[in-house]
Amino acid sequence: MWIGDKVYFASDRDGTLNLYAYDLDSRKTVQLTSSKDWDVRWPSRGNEGQIVYELNGELQVLDTKTGKSSQVPIHVPTDAVAARPSRVAAERFVEDFELSPKGERALFVARGEIFTVPIEKGSTRNLSQSSNAHEKLARWSPDGSRIAYISDVSGEEEIYVISQDGNGKPEQLTQGGKAMRYAPEWSPDGKRLAFSDKDGKLFVLTIADKLLINIADEKRGQVRDYSWSPDGQYLAFSLSEPSEFRSLYIWSVALNQLHRVTDEYFNEYHPVWDPEGKYLYYLSDREFAPQLGSFEWNYLVTTETGVFVLALSRETASPFPPESDEVTVEKEQEEKQEQKPEESKSKSLPIVRIDFEGLSGRVSRVPAPADNYSGLSAIKGHLLYVRGGAPFYGRETDRKPALYIYSLKDRKETLLAENISNYAVSADGSKVLVREEQSYHLYKAAPDGKSSKKTLNTREMMTERDPRREWAQIFEEVWRRFRDFFYVENMHGYDWEGLRRRYRPWLEHVAHRSDLNYLLGEMVAELNVSHAYIAGGDFEIPERPQLGLLGARLELDVAAGRYKISRIYPGHNEEERYRSPLTEVGVSAREGDYLLAIDGRELSGNDNPYQLLRYKANRVLQLALNDRPVLEGARTVTIRPISTEVNLHYLSWVTHNLKKVTEATGGKVGYLHLPDMGADGIREFIKWYYPQIPKEGLIIDVRYNGGGNVSQMIIERLRRQVLGTVFSRTREDADTYPTAAFHGHLVCILNENSASDGDLFSARFKEAGLGPLIGKRSWGGVIGITNRGPLVDGGTVNVPEFGHASARGEWIIEGYGVDPDIVVENDPALVIAGRDPQLEKAIEVITEMIQKNPKKLPARPADPIRTQ
Repeated sequence: MWIGDKVYFASDRDGTLNLYAYDLDSRKTVQLTSSKDWDVRWPSRGNEGQIVYELNGELQVLDTKTGKSSQVPIHVPTDAVAARPSRVAAERFVEDFELSPKGERALFVARGEIFTVPIEKGSTRNLSQSSNAHEKLARWSPDGSRIAYISDVSGEEEIYVISQDGNGKPEQLTQGGKAMRYAPEWSPDGKRLAFSDKDGKLFVLTIADKLLINIADEKRGQVRDYSWSPDGQYLAFSLSEPSEFRSLYIWSVALNQLHRVTDEYFNEYHPVWDPEGKYLYYLSDREFAPQLGSFEWNYLVTTETGVFVLALSRETASPFPPESDEVTVEKEQEEKQEQKPEESKSKSLPIVRIDFEGLSGRVSRVPAPADNYSGLSAIKGHLLYVRGGAPFYGRETDRKPALYIYSLKDRKETLLAENISNYAVSADGSKVLVREEQSYHLYKAAPDGKSSKKTLNTREMMTERDPRREWAQIFEEVWRRFRDFFYVENMHGYDWEGLRRRYRPWLEHVAHRSDLNYLLGEMVAELNVSHAYIAGGDFEIPERPQLGLLGARLELDVAAGRYKISRIYPGHNEEERYRSPLTEVGVSAREGDYLLAIDGRELSGNDNPYQLLRYKANRVLQLALNDRPVLEGARTVTIRPISTEVNLHYLSWVTHNLKKVTEATGGKVGYLHLPDMGADGIREFIKWYYPQIPKEGLIIDVRYNGGGNVSQMIIERLRRQVLGTVFSRTREDADTYPTAAFHGHLVCILNENSASDGDLFSARFKEAGLGPLIGKRSWGGVIGITNRGPLVDGGTVNVPEFGHASARGEWIIEGYGVDPDIVVENDPALVIAGRDPQLEKAIEVITEMIQKNPKKLPARPADPIRTQ
């Protein structure tokens, strides 16, 4: 800010942003503010030489004549509508669900509350009623009397139990937690709970004396598939190997001893017990016949999972003996002894006997084809599991997940429910609750159960929401998420506890959920890290009107008072994403035509044409076009508009660059652009890479790359080395060994917006020696993220969890970026004039590389003579 004879500016040269002044005469710099904790932000000059800035969420004004700052008193009258307590529906925020032991009621965790919902009759109960806590992962006790759950009401996640009818106060079972915890699973005898935490520790809690023991420690993430034996004396689960495959383990209550069940060579997980205690079922990836690609001779492992069963005792019969039709011999019916009522009602838990020696060899495959299995459960006489199609990147799977029930006796599966996202089975195995899209349905857990479908009413799940208490809970949970999952324990050297204390007072000024996101964003930004995302939450965002767009530029002919089509963007109409409406077959639109009417409404030069296109997306449009600015003689064309023109603009830019490279190199060099390292990026790579493999050079453009996670797939293909060639009688040129190997020169263009996995691609491209990097230093943010579950109101927090290092064991890229080998600035004036200096330099460099070292596949060898 130039004020008088001084230039004022903000700088963090002392570690915190403060205001400084540079005197043009003395050429000296003077510090004007001395904030140690809060940045001086958004400084802006006023008309009379003042500078207004933000400090600690408040406005200050600096008088440049006196050098003193004063606070601007601000009072905003408000009804505080967004902060008012209110009764709100929770059904949109369901995190988890279960069934009571016999399936009479359903258990839901929604909006941080615990609800039980009747299957048909009765009222919905909110058992927790706590806006100041996030209750989650509730589980019904085997006798149906209590519910165990996780709550952070103490400030940390602990295990609690509460009466299933809501009477009485919750009882806290654990103390001293300092980590995110996962589902407390009851032992069938009701004496113990098993649960795990974010550090991979698996615990067993004895409820009577609250004794807590750590029985296993997962070194690579978390344990989530623990399952009790039907007598409550064993716990089965899986732990990972260095290969990241998983192996099965069983822990004994009586001996406090951990037994390894399977070896390190195969991926085995999700163990579940036979209700009678004779068998242990599990999933394993044991189908190794792969799917083959069509663009290259390569494989993909999919539909690899099978269902397997271990016979726990040496005396246990095979669950699937050879089938043979035999004669049934009728025996004389024995006299039935009269059973006393109390004896008929008594039910004891089965006794589980395990012979650990040789256990891994007593395995059978459930007679069902390998597929994409998940969600395995075992009930008496049947298995339940989910099957679905293989995942695609950028499009939906060909098979929606569906729930099946498998009869162990008949060795046949039956479809129970389609298009599901999750399910829960009652402890007695009689009922199953299924989430199908946004609804919840109860089924009888039997092969004929599909017809028993009952829809649950979840609309009565209501909670008394106090926004201020809820916002305080969210603040604390976000702070804990970063404490628990940030990729390095030292929090980049910052005092994370101190930052919580510093930002917590801002909570009293939060008046809307978006204010909270701002506060949280400021707090996590203190860690000086990329990908620290705070988003969402329960607040209304008005729906945008969807426009029906033409894929064209319009310009106003002022003299005629009409709009003219000045440019029609070419598309690739073979692909829906690149469909250009005015270029489709049968649409006789031309550049230079006047657009005179839209759906019968005349369009004049005084109108906004886009106003007439509102709410026209995904509808057929009729346009009146003429080569003259009059309706007389106009022709009517019918088009299918598009809802965004972004893809057509992008395609136009890519094809322009491709044409420029082709013309400049005589077709010797190819070009492709990767918009990100996600679904769009891998799609564009597959589209443009394979047809350009025969080129002598290839320019790979990752400018404006938004990141993702597929860079390693692309680097792997670019690193392929031609080890040989393949010829045939009917082919004139050579194929490569391995197939789809690029033999020419490579160049990569990057800029300041090559971000995240775009950073990584540039670094690995350079590290692999694939070719020079040309352009500007990249964005510099590579700490990867995942999602650890929603906040109570559906908000999201992404903690940077996965840091990247070099093969030499050094942190790379984060906070700096990747330097190009050749620095080229795209001067804005040149870009506006139609130039692209970075692309031009890439063309120049790769042309020189080809001239100095032409890379062409060798010609066919002379025909061999084998007569001698």
